[in-house]
Amino acid sequence: MKKLLIVMLLGGWATVVSAQSDRWQQRVKYDMNINFDATTHRFTGTQKLVYSNNSPDTLHKVFYHLYFNAFQPGSQMDVRSRTIKDPDARVMDRISKLSPNEIGYQKINTLKHNGKPVKYEVVGTILEVTLTEPLMPRTQHTFDMDFEAQVPVQIRRSGRFNKEGIDYSMAQWYPKMSEYDYEGWHANPYIAREFYGIWGDYDVKINMDASYVIAATGYLQNPDKIGHGYSKKTVTHKKGDRLTWHFVAPNVHDFVWAADPDYKHDVVKVDNDLDLHFFYQTDTLADNWKQMQPYAVKCFQIMNQRFGRYPYKQYSVIQGGDGGMEYPMATLITSHTSFRGLVSVTVHESIHSWFQMLLGTNESKYPWMDEGFTTYAQNEVMAQLFPSRSNPHAATYGAYRSLVQSGLEEPLTTHSDHYNTNRAYSVASYVKGSVFLHQLSYIIGQETLDRAMKRYYNEWRYKHPNPTDLKRIMEKESGLELDWYWENWVGTTKTIDYAVKEVRPSGTTTSVTLERIGQMPMPLDVVVTYRDGSQENFYIPLEIMRGEKTEAAYQKRTILTDWGWTYPEYGFTINRPATDIARIVIDPTERLADMDYDNNIYPSAPRTSPRLQGEKVQ
Repeated sequence: MKKLLIVMLLGGWATVVSAQSDRWQQRVKYDMNINFDATTHRFTGTQKLVYSNNSPDTLHKVFYHLYFNAFQPGSQMDVRSRTIKDPDARVMDRISKLSPNEIGYQKINTLKHNGKPVKYEVVGTILEVTLTEPLMPRTQHTFDMDFEAQVPVQIRRSGRFNKEGIDYSMAQWYPKMSEYDYEGWHANPYIAREFYGIWGDYDVKINMDASYVIAATGYLQNPDKIGHGYSKKTVTHKKGDRLTWHFVAPNVHDFVWAADPDYKHDVVKVDNDLDLHFFYQTDTLADNWKQMQPYAVKCFQIMNQRFGRYPYKQYSVIQGGDGGMEYPMATLITSHTSFRGLVSVTVHESIHSWFQMLLGTNESKYPWMDEGFTTYAQNEVMAQLFPSRSNPHAATYGAYRSLVQSGLEEPLTTHSDHYNTNRAYSVASYVKGSVFLHQLSYIIGQETLDRAMKRYYNEWRYKHPNPTDLKRIMEKESGLELDWYWENWVGTTKTIDYAVKEVRPSGTTTSVTLERIGQMPMPLDVVVTYRDGSQENFYIPLEIMRGEKTEAAYQKRTILTDWGWTYPEYGFTINRPATDIARIVIDPTERLADMDYDNNIYPSAPRTSPRLQGEKVQ
């Protein structure tokens, strides 16, 4: 393996520069057998984990996540929810009120490393394991575990009997090895934020009452024994029978399942290489699920074309959970909403398959690279599914401005667990991350961004890219220097505000002075509309870009001299008299997250654009 080069802190995060072929990855192979008792909501399990230490480091400890332990009074998740300024309405103080038969837990009965018992300690949602035999670099080891668990009442993501009557939403349900990468271990306590996992292969057998229909990550290996919509054969099960469901999931970094006796199971093809599975209850909203299915198909077709091919042969949309949450090859969503709301959550969660399930960025550190990019793509896809003349990104820009004006904004370099408010986290991750990409299309051009995003997906899937990896792809495709954009938009809370300060007649020409009011610099598109109806496009590159964008819509333009970012004002000349000018506009495509769009226009006129209105983000 070639040497990794560690470089300076840029914009608040430590970056690693390396060719993607040099980026080592740990690897896991899970074999699990689960025996589930639906009368007690408990299950026992055996887990054989083959762990490949592909790092150059000798490891003396390993760590597992025990997520269900968060659903106990006094847990860090409980206390965090009761002390944060704006607690999640789904959690509030509910954990503190759980009785012993309502809590969640994961207990480790035995744990062996290469056949020998090891010392371990449960610390909240983390299992700390001290190894007798260290894991040497580039070696493979086997961990054998017996464990038991109780499924908590449904509060957040996981649990039993959610508000829509789904019996079991089984997310974060098994002891899961923590990720170890070039930054070390990532054994963060679970407080209901984001995840980071190791790619590997899962072989999972679940034994359960035969009346239940199970939906899961992976491919069912014994459909003709199971039935329940997985097989074309008619399979009859007697009351009291139990079934062992056998799922195999290759090259994923998590495994989710859900179970309910009332699930209806539909299968719809996207194409010859991809089936979509839908699991939902046949209640009064079942028609919405039927109508939603072609929209889900279209979503996958658009994403395959825009961002790269989804590589698995199956994806499942499962009613369950507490809103919407993404997992490999599946999502849990609630459905008691409008038809468009059902389509929107399905689109959003399925798009995570590209930005989190396949790229696998450390979402705990960089949630904006998943939630934000997913939101951006969701806006684009929804605009195709429900065509409209309105700007599909207007609401995200409005929500970003609203957060800035509230004074609660924190930099995108903030770890997802450590935002001071849920609002700051949500808007930063979903909204500012989405604006990051749409605004980047303004800087480098939409065609270049589209090309770069597909290259990013194809080159970095399965490799845990970080912000610098993304930046280098964008720089290579655009030919521009983009450090300044990452440093300002990601590493700070500086804002953008440009204005047409002065328009001064000068005989047969007109002098225009622009002003940078905000602290964050940007290149500028300026469009001048003349009274005869003609237009002239001016482009002002930012000096530190070291080049100009190419964009088909602005090929006929006048490229002006660079604007050095320290200068608060910039002047240029229009070779027509002021009496000919009807209007001057900075950023006519409205892709700048400019805090005051009114002063972008000459002559000034109040605006009522929806992009200036805030919108609450869920």
